[in-house]
Amino acid sequence: MQKNITSLGSLNWDDLKFFLEVARTRKASTAAKRLAVDYTTVSRRISSLEASLGTLLFEKSRTNGFVLTAEGQRLLGYAESIESTLHMACEQVSGSGVALSGHVRMGCTEGFGSFFITPQLSHFVDAYPAISVDILPLPHFISLSKREADIVIALERPEHGPYVCCKLCDYRLQLYATQPYLDNHPPIQHPADLSQHSFISYVDDLAFSSELLYLANVLPGAHAHLRSTSVIAQFVAAQQGRSLAILPCFLAAQDPRLLPVLPEEITVTRQFWMYCREDLRKLKRITLLWDYIREVTEQNQPLLMGESREMVFAD
Repeated sequence: MQKNITSLGSLNWDDLKFFLEVARTRKASTAAKRLAVDYTTVSRRISSLEASLGTLLFEKSRTNGFVLTAEGQRLLGYAESIESTLHMACEQVSGSGVALSGHVRMGCTEGFGSFFITPQLSHFVDAYPAISVDILPLPHFISLSKREADIVIALERPEHGPYVCCKLCDYRLQLYATQPYLDNHPPIQHPADLSQHSFISYVDDLAFSSELLYLANVLPGAHAHLRSTSVIAQFVAAQQGRSLAILPCFLAAQDPRLLPVLPEEITVTRQFWMYCREDLRKLKRITLLWDYIREVTEQNQPLLMGESREMVFAD
């Protein structure tokens, strides 16, 4: 007779740790790396869990990896709840020094993550050496449901899910060029003059968010001779002095080689949103980092809005 999920007599709770990693990564090899074990250990633990529950938790395919079955999906919700409860229990029964320790993984857009969040986090880990932080500044969407990160800073607010979310800040983008570019190309006194110039921009059909497609909205008909999915690549290309680029002020303003062009006429305002899972938001290390990011972002509004070239850090 087949067991069901409520048959707990032979269940090894430690196996749930392996189940969660495979469910999130869809690959036993990746789960093995994250758990610092070998592939066969992960495979054996999953087989043991399936045997104890008497049901198949994953379907395996060459193209999609380990895909949760309907039973696996049901178990995932319970397993994540158990994981969060254990984290909370450890914090509640531990001293404050232990509670303010552990690991946090933060996902962020590429430019903001590399040029603003990373320098700020270098100061955070100095202040809290018992907390280790991974920063993932990536030019694509980062999934909280797969636990790719604990906190995410994104261009768009999540439409649904068990998340706590806040608007982190507004930020401004402007048109930038180097002085040699301006000296060696037709003068730019009005937006109409930009028709004689070339631009650096995103690859439209590969942009991970429609919020990035501002060139076509701000300057209809503008032609980009060089495109990239990476804002950092666009930033580096603009430094070469051969094209114009619309760049975030927090990125370009820190480089004295880049000058704003028509700053009163060509400006774009966007937002960053910060969110995490509801169950993680109560953890002290998450709360500490969440509040720190909000504080330093507020302090750096002049940089984010193109009113200053200087980044400031929390006291």
